[in-house]
This record gives sequence, structure tokens and C-alpha cells, in this order.
Amino acid sequence: MTLGRALHKSAARTPLAGDAARSAQVSGVGMAGAAAVVGAAATGAGAAEESVRRGRVRLPVLVSAVILVLSMVLSIALGAVTISPADQISTLLGHLPLIGFHSGVAPIEQAIIWDLRLPRVVLAALVGAMLAGGGAAYQGVLRNSLADPYLLGVAAGAGLGATVVIVLGGAGTPILPVAAFVGAVAAVALTYTVAAAGTERAGGYALILAGVAAAAMLTAIQTYLQQQHADQMRQIYNWILGSFAVASWSDIWMVAPYIAISVVVLLAHRRILDVLRVGGDEATTLGVDPRRAGLAIIGAATLGTAAAVSVSGLIGFVGIVAPHAVRLVAGASYRVVLPVSMICGGAFLVLADLVARTVQAPAEVPIGVITAFVGGPFFLLVLRSRRSRHGVL
Repeated sequence: MTLGRALHKSAARTPLAGDAARSAQVSGVGMAGAAAVVGAAATGAGAAEESVRRGRVRLPVLVSAVILVLSMVLSIALGAVTISPADQISTLLGHLPLIGFHSGVAPIEQAIIWDLRLPRVVLAALVGAMLAGGGAAYQGVLRNSLADPYLLGVAAGAGLGATVVIVLGGAGTPILPVAAFVGAVAAVALTYTVAAAGTERAGGYALILAGVAAAAMLTAIQTYLQQQHADQMRQIYNWILGSFAVASWSDIWMVAPYIAISVVVLLAHRRILDVLRVGGDEATTLGVDPRRAGLAIIGAATLGTAAAVSVSGLIGFVGIVAPHAVRLVAGASYRVVLPVSMICGGAFLVLADLVARTVQAPAEVPIGVITAFVGGPFFLLVLRSRRSRHGVL
């Protein structure tokens, strides 16, 4: 191809570059100079396009972050004792090391903020972010918009692990979340084993079917244990429906490393998720190994989800509501969907927990009931929209 033809093709692709080339030729710079001008103009156009793309990501992230912060402030403020935002900030500064800030807040209010409400709100935000991010990741890898982070048996495994500890008299002990975490990870390992045994590799449909089978089996065992220990049925159901009533800083420190690792891995794969959602063959032609990438993404989502449910119980619909709500507002690109879903999922669960502990105060409603009230109708809307677009569920 001659230099003139190359300039012509570049001008056709990039109007800005084409104008620059014609201007350079008219001014007598020559073909070599025109090529240099075209290159500079194309680089500038590419930089401008990248800047626009970053802006499309930053604005939704910023807006959702503001919503999350406001949700947390509101949740800390409301309750049997009302706490002002100023007292919240003073208490927080007073507990930060190396600052030496003396808070004028009454000791009882400091205890309410630091020991009761703040760890509860932070844990709800972490769990909500992980469930929403895990749901979005599962939907991208499996190319199923109705997938959620419990699809591969995480919920059933965690429920069985917790049930075993409760019937053995370990309710309320530190071993309970550990058992739930181990049960969740073991359930997903079982799902992968079953899926791989039936096919050459654990593909999307094989994983879904294996997850359903594993969940059914583990749920049957859990139900049997419940029937054999009817006196502890209430404790088991309270855990299954989810609650942050006994949230503490130790719970946060226990799950934060796992959730942090999961979030970092998922965000690092957000562009690959955009490639995977168009299909495995297309991803391969673009240089992405769909099996390896899918395994890394599902593994990270499973790790974080297992950690989250180990301290919160089984809270449904977060992994469906948040990602779909974000897609309705910000589009389908995972560069936006994944981080914004995490932030919005955190805000959603913080507000759900606020309703759960105040709607029937001093009694608490299980948070899973609140999320189901919101998520159930939303789930039906998603099903209806899929049917109207594709003619099938």
C-alpha cells in the first residue's frame, strides 16, 4: 500500500485526521509531513475517545458512591437513639489512630456508633457489594442474566455448614461463620467436580445443572437435620434468612481479606467480561482463553460470596437487583456494571438492614424478608422484559 492510500484510509476512518492531512498537503508540508500530522491527530482523537470512556465510568461510580455514603450516614443516624452526622464524624475521628482528636460526644452515644451501628453498617455494605459483584460476574461468565452468586451451590453449602454447627450447640460461636464458609466452598467444589465428570470441561450449562443438583442434595441433608433437631429450628431459620444483629468488628476483619481479594480480581477482569458475554468462540478469536478467564472470575466471585454469607446468612436477590438496576441506567458494559453494581449493592443492603431493624422496633425483621419484598417483584420484571425481547424466558 502506498503512503497516499494509507493516508486516504486513515482520513476515511478518522475525520479529524483526514482534515489534518488535507490541511498539511494544501499548505505544502508534503506527504511525509502529512503522515506525521495524521498520526498526531489520530493519537489525539484516540486520547479524546478514551477520556470520554473514562468519564462514562467515573460519573456513575461517583454518583453511586455518594448514594452509598448517604445510606450509611442515614442508617447510623436512625434508631432508638438518633445520632447526628456531626456526632458520627466526631466519633469516627476520635477512634482514628495518630490523630489525637477529642470527641465531645457522650460516651453512650460513642458506644452506640462505634460498637453497634458502624460495624453493622460497614458489614452490610461489604456483604451487599460482594453479593452484587458476584451476581454481575456470574451473569457475564455464564451469559445468563438471571444468574446469581448462589447458583453453584454456595447458599446450600453455607446453610448446611451452619446447620451442622447449630445442631451441635455452636450457635453464636466463632466457629459458625467458619463452618458456613467451608460449606460454601465445598459445595462449589462439588459442583465443579460433577460438571467436569459429565463433560470434557465444565461449561456454563453443565455448571448450572450441576449447581442445581448439588444444591438440591445439600438442601435435603439440611432439611433432614432440621427435622431431627426441631428445638433448634428457630435458630437455623434465623440464620438462613440473614441478619446483621450481632455484627462486630471481628466479623469485618475476618471476611474483609477474602472480599478484598475477590473484588480486586473481578475488577481486573471487567474488560474480559465484556469479551466473554459475546461468546466463547468470539473471545478466543480476540485472544482470550474463555475457560481460564471464566474459572478465575467464578473462583473469585465464589470466594467472596462464601465469605459474605458466612457472617450474614443467606440474603437473596441482591445479586440480581443491583446489576440489573445498573444496566437499566448505565448500560451493559462491565467497565461500568461491575464497580457500580458493587457500590449500589452495598447501598441497597445498608438500606434494607435499616428497614429490617426499625420497621418493627425493638424487634427485628430478618433482612432476607426485606430484600425478598423488593427483589421478588423486580425479578418478575426482569423475566417479563426477557420474554418481551426474546420471546422466551
